[in-house]
Amino acid sequence: MADGLSAVNCANKWLNILASGTAFPSPPAALYMKLHTAGPGSAGTTSAAAGSTTRPTSGYGTPSGGSMSQTGTAPSWTNGGTSETLTDISVWDNATAGNFIFSFQLTASQSWVNTNTFTMTSYSLALTPIAA
Repeated sequence: MADGLSAVNCANKWLNILASGTAFPSPPAALYMKLHTAGPGSAGTTSAAAGSTTRPTSGYGTPSGGSMSQTGTAPSWTNGGTSETLTDISVWDNATAGNFIFSFQLTASQSWVNTNTFTMTSYSLALTPIAA
């Protein structure tokens, strides 16, 4: 599966809101990021999860022009003893369980070895196309 929005937990809910007048669900209190060594799959749960199971939170700025960017403290992970290559990130509505919301591929894969720290310094989420 290519990275993108979760059909069940995100895309279908947004479409129902737009097309059928379904009420907006309560937003998650925060969004949490998880590292992967390959695409996380349609449910975000493939066996490609990185050795670190920590899901730090990520903050977002105010949306503008159909896009919003990461703000605040950058999510960071410390490798606890594995050697792997990071390629993707999944985003969840809970720090340990919860619902998979979306995933994205890193601009470039990152080698990650024992005691390395990986920090997500910036990223943006956009809905397109936007009418001009």
